Amino acid sequence: MALLTELASRVTLGEAGGDMANTYTQIYIQVVFAVQARQNLIRPERKEELQKYMTGIVTRQGQKLIAIHCMPDHTHLLIGLRPNIALSDLVGDIKTGSTNHINEHRWVPGRFSWQEGFGAFSYSHSQLKGVIDYIRDQVEHHSRKTFRQEYLAFLKKYEVPYDERYIFKPLDEE
Repeated sequence: MALLTELASRVTLGEAGGDMANTYTQIYIQVVFAVQARQNLIRPERKEELQKYMTGIVTRQGQKLIAIHCMPDHTHLLIGLRPNIALSDLVGDIKTGSTNHINEHRWVPGRFSWQEGFGAFSYSHSQLKGVIDYIRDQVEHHSRKTFRQEYLAFLKKYEVPYDERYIFKPLDEE
């Protein structure tokens, strides 16, 4: 929680985008991805370290991490995306780097991995406070709604076409 507040207070909005002369962007993306088979493998005592590690990956790629919250079975990030990297490359780096970190430190028995794919939803500058609050309050949201219900609601709200076969499923449904 402290990391989320610190990140939100440090974000400088509307900055020049990357190293390209005369390029100015304002691109805010919420990224959501799940643990393989939706297993509850991100333990509370490791959550803050994992969030800091992911923050480092985003920062090293020259991007801004505005908010992050790792739940036991999935992660939300709000990123200020600059145009010097494709979102899929950034998310791939985050997932690969964090997977390697978890496995190298043997945080889980066997091999940890993230489920293939991710969701990405864009927001305007005026929506940021609400998105930050939403990410910060994940524990409260999931006391009322499962991750799967939340994810399907995002897809429907933003009118994203999807194939039910590829929606994040728990181990017992695979």
